[in-house]
Amino acid sequence: MKLIFRAFKALDNPELCEKYLAGHLEVLISYGITNITTNNKEWMKWDTVYCVIAEKEDGTVVGGVRAQIADGINLLPVEKAIGKMDPRIHKVVGEYINDGVGELCALWNAKEVAGTGLSIILTRAGISILNQIKCNTLMGICADYTLKMFTKVGFVVDNSLGNNGEFIYPNEKYIARVLGILNAKELSTADEFDREKMLDLRSKPLQTCIEKTPENLPIEIEYRLLMS
Repeated sequence: MKLIFRAFKALDNPELCEKYLAGHLEVLISYGITNITTNNKEWMKWDTVYCVIAEKEDGTVVGGVRAQIADGINLLPVEKAIGKMDPRIHKVVGEYINDGVGELCALWNAKEVAGTGLSIILTRAGISILNQIKCNTLMGICADYTLKMFTKVGFVVDNSLGNNGEFIYPNEKYIARVLGILNAKELSTADEFDREKMLDLRSKPLQTCIEKTPENLPIEIEYRLLMS
């Protein structure tokens, strides 16, 4: 299988944004989740949102992830998600906003590519584009079942928020954790393998390589991560 990873500013490509959102909604609905804070079209109109999508060669979008940079106007998705439960999240964002703070959010992949390891490959790609925009600190929110994946790429649980870092979100079936990468440039908290992959994508945002799936099967990725 071959996939194309494409990075772009949301404002620059409304058509791809619509495909991204449609695929994400389909996955959420299939799991009975309807109240995710990124489940809207508002972000498509903001100057601070950047996307990475995974496409098949026929143009079908089978996954994606977004980075939203805090601008002091539009709340980050994590602020919308837990702000009423713990208003301290706004202070955390405010402490880093002058140096550039953002959130990696709305990660999804279609069921047809489940089990290929696409989620972590997309996550690495999403983090790798941060050197092209002003984002020195990165945040996120994840469920228990994805925590291990996010810690591999450098996220750490913020235990100062919620119940020792835990929140009931998006519904009572799930426990979510607020995450942070204290240095989104150096990636010092990431596992060495993942850090090297992300730094390599930063130095060579246009490349084609073979990634291995959890079953050790090859998947060809053409990375087009250079944004104009």
